[in-house]
Order: sequence, then C-alpha cells, then structure tokens
Amino acid sequence: MMHTFVSLFKNKEIRNKIFFTLAMLLIYRIGSAIPVPGVDATKIASSISDNSILSMMNLLGGGALQNMSVFAMGVTPYITASIIIQLLSMDVIPALTEMTKSGQTGRLKMEKITRYLGVVLSFVQAYSLVYGFDKQYAILTSSSLSNYLYTATVLTAGTMFLLWLGDRISTKGIGNGVSVIIFAGIVSNMPSTFMQVFNVLVDTSSSGAMFNGLLEYALYILMYLVIIVLVVIMQLAVRKIPIQYTNSSNTRGGSDITYLPFKINSASVIPVIFAQSIMTAPQIILSFVNTSAYNTVSNVLSLNKPLGLSIYAVLTILFTFFYTDLQVNPDKIAENLGKSGAYIPGIRPGAETRSYLHKVLNRITVLGALGLTFIAVIPYLLPMFTNLPNSSSVGGTGIIIVVGVAMETMAQLKGQLTQKQYRGFLK
Repeated sequence: MMHTFVSLFKNKEIRNKIFFTLAMLLIYRIGSAIPVPGVDATKIASSISDNSILSMMNLLGGGALQNMSVFAMGVTPYITASIIIQLLSMDVIPALTEMTKSGQTGRLKMEKITRYLGVVLSFVQAYSLVYGFDKQYAILTSSSLSNYLYTATVLTAGTMFLLWLGDRISTKGIGNGVSVIIFAGIVSNMPSTFMQVFNVLVDTSSSGAMFNGLLEYALYILMYLVIIVLVVIMQLAVRKIPIQYTNSSNTRGGSDITYLPFKINSASVIPVIFAQSIMTAPQIILSFVNTSAYNTVSNVLSLNKPLGLSIYAVLTILFTFFYTDLQVNPDKIAENLGKSGAYIPGIRPGAETRSYLHKVLNRITVLGALGLTFIAVIPYLLPMFTNLPNSSSVGGTGIIIVVGVAMETMAQLKGQLTQKQYRGFLK
C-alpha cells in the first residue's frame, strides 16, 4: 500500500490531479462555513439532531445544513433528479428511453435534463426548508416573500456550484466528482460524531458507569470496523465466468481460456444513497408543515422503527437490482463476445449465452443485494437493542458511503498509474 502511494506521488500527472482535487474540496469546505446572509442558524441546531431526515441531509452535506451555509442543500437534489430521470427512462417516457440507446450523445442530453430538473427540485426543497425553519424557529431577520425567494435562490446557487465543482473534479481531478464531494462532507463530520457518541455513552461520574460506557463505545467502534470489512469484501468479490476464444490469435501462452469477472455488487453504494433519497423525499415538505399527515408519514418511514427500517431494506434491494441493470448489460456482453470470437464453454453463442449471463447476474445480484442491505441496516438495528444513540446509525450509513467511494477512487488511481506505466514502456 505504501509503495502504491509513493508511486502515485512520483507521477507528476496524477500528483497534479490529487492536488487539484484537494483544492476543490478546500473550496467546498470553506463554502460550507459561509452562512446565508440574514439567517440565524443557531436556532435550528437542536432540531436537526432530533430529526432523522435532517440528520441524514446534514451528514451528506458535512454539517452545512446545521450551519445553514450556502452549501446547506448539498448535492441531494441532483441525486433525487438522477433517480427520477433514470426511472422515467425505463420505457416510461419513450424520448428518454431513446436517449439511453443513443450512446454518448444521448447520455449528454440526459445529463443536461437531469441538471435542469435538479435546479427545479433544489429551489423547491430550499424554499420548503427556509419557509419551514422560519415558521418554527424564526431564523430569518425578516419573514417576507422576497426574503424567502432570496434565501432559496442562494441555496439553489450553492447546490449548482457544488455540481460545477464535482464536474471539475471528474474532468481534471480523481474519482467521480459528486461522490468525492459527498465523501468529503461525511469525513469532515466524523470527528464530531465520534465525540458526540462518546459523550453520550461514557459517564465519568462513577467508575462503574464509565466502564459500562466504555464497553458500549467499544461496541460502537466494533460496528464501524465490521461495516468497513464487509464493504471491502462486497467491493472485491467477483464471479469469474470462463471465456474461450476460437480465434488462435487471441490465445495467451498456449491457453485460450480467460475469465469474465462479474462483481457481486456492481451497484456499489449507490443503492444506499438512492434508498435514503427516496425515504427523505416525501417528507421534505411535510416535515415543516405541522399537520397530522407529516406525523403519520414520519412514523411510517422512521428508520428507528421496524416498519420504516423494513421499507428501507426493501428499497435498498430493489435499487441494487435497478442500478446493476443500468451498469451491466448481459445482452451487450454476449454480442461483444460473439464479435470477438469468444464463447462460454458448454454454452452456445447467441440467445443461450444471453440467457446464461442474465441468470448468473441475477443470482449474484441477490447475494450482493442481501449483503449490502445487511450492512445498511446494522447501524439502525444496534440502537434498538443497545444504549447506542440514534445518531450512531446515521454515522454507520456514512461509513458505507465513505468506504465504497474510497475504494472506487483508489481503483481509478491504480488504473491511471498502470496506464501511465504502459505508455512509458511503449515509448
């Protein structure tokens, strides 16, 4: 591992990308500390810790919501817009379905539509947040329509600027820009989360209470370590399908058999983020309106209760299948195998190969979905049976995202390093 890091920093191109990414993240963290003009954020800090929806939004934004900064919305509206567009493109709106089949041009058009929808959702969500917070906590210096519109516009602009930063990271830095920004926000909030849990669990008034608190805190740390290990296993596990080439020019050292790797969890941590967004979306507006409808919805969808946790688990499983279907296309793989003169031993090329790949992918996705769901619900199950605070569950979900993004970014860095070494060898 140390050798890999040394090699990365010796490579000037990759080193510049790392420094550029760090510079963009520094801008993000500075912006997270700049409050929206005319807003008193001290009045909403306690309400966020008591609301699981706001706690998750605050976690993904690195504490920006608690500070009511210009980046308080984070990239959550864009994630929600992405989910909506991807769902509509599955034979719901023919025009969007055609775009998915149009290659790079279609993807660029869908990305543009997603951005426009993200702007609309961001403004609606921002206005709802400002209006609700002001009605309950009087956070604005002047409660007028113009102030509501002004504050919502500033928050929307902050979200769009974050997306611009994400684009710069994706093109000139390392990793997926939006994922890296979410990663940075969660990591920046972790020290305070650990300290908060420690202060809640460890009572220094007596030696006995302190000992019991330290044991519970050790259980909390153990939960994090288990989640990290399980996420790593899920990311690295693959199903190797043997591939044989009929063309002698494709043979390798006298052997014409290679392997087609199918990841157990091709969707990575995206289903967790999608499930969280779906769980929070119907409550965003209702959570700031004092009606019985909000109380009913919040009780049903609360992740701290069995029913809400069950819905969350089902959504995670469904989104794992959904995103895996978007990432892996067995029909296209079978077509490419046929064009390259390759086949699976014992399986006929064509329709039989497509059927076989679909069957294998569905089977391993079941394992991946169940494994990811188990990892996702552990942080919420433990507070139900132990004295761990509910805030620890939010931190556990953050760990899933952090580990997944970190592994994907490291894999991309190693790929770029290998590519650079091959170029140097050829030259």
